[in-house]
Amino acid sequence: MDERPPPRPLVELRGIAKHFGEGETRVDALRDITMTVSTGEVVGLLGPSGSGKSTLLNVIGAIVEPNQGWMRLDGEMIYDGQWLRRDLRRLRLEKIGFIFQTHNLLPFLDATDNVAVVLQLAGLAREECVRRSVELLDYLQVGHRRQAMPAQLSGGEAQRVAIARALANRPRIILADEPTAALDSARAGIVMDLLRKLAAEQQASVIAVTHDEKILDRFDRIYRLRDGLLVKTEERAAA
Repeated sequence: MDERPPPRPLVELRGIAKHFGEGETRVDALRDITMTVSTGEVVGLLGPSGSGKSTLLNVIGAIVEPNQGWMRLDGEMIYDGQWLRRDLRRLRLEKIGFIFQTHNLLPFLDATDNVAVVLQLAGLAREECVRRSVELLDYLQVGHRRQAMPAQLSGGEAQRVAIARALANRPRIILADEPTAALDSARAGIVMDLLRKLAAEQQASVIAVTHDEKILDRFDRIYRLRDGLLVKTEERAAA
């Protein structure tokens, strides 16, 4: 008999709505979004352009403020009609890792320092920043490129360095916006397998916006959006 406790919700949204503009120019980007993502889960957000996927990702990342509803992250009520956390920058630094379609590495820093800069912002000593950065790069199998500049990295290597940077502060919630769009099928699969491994080993949640049909089998669940509405949820048997 499996006596392990059930997965704990890390992301909880209830009745989240977001609009831009007023009157005739108002656009309802999100309407009554309710969803839960638990520890160890890898979840996809799918839908046509303009359906609200990126807005939803930015709401979860505490970058865009909703207009109504409530949101709890890692057990902490973050938003309930207004932001309840005074320092949202610190919240993002402590709990959330961001991965983007393009790696956005700083071109004047090598791979190690591109990861270490996040740890330095958190106040860690230089020696500890470098140690943690090298540990992550080794874990993501790109440690042999730790002294390479971004221009010297392949697309897959640069994306792994970007993932290492996103994981530097051991976030519980990893938000990825089209993380495989610039990669071929083989590299896209490798990146998603790494994210699945990280979610399981670090008991984190991964939420990824994607149009990439070739990685759908890597998700535990897929939320489909249309015109700001959550229109369908699919449970999937991950590979």
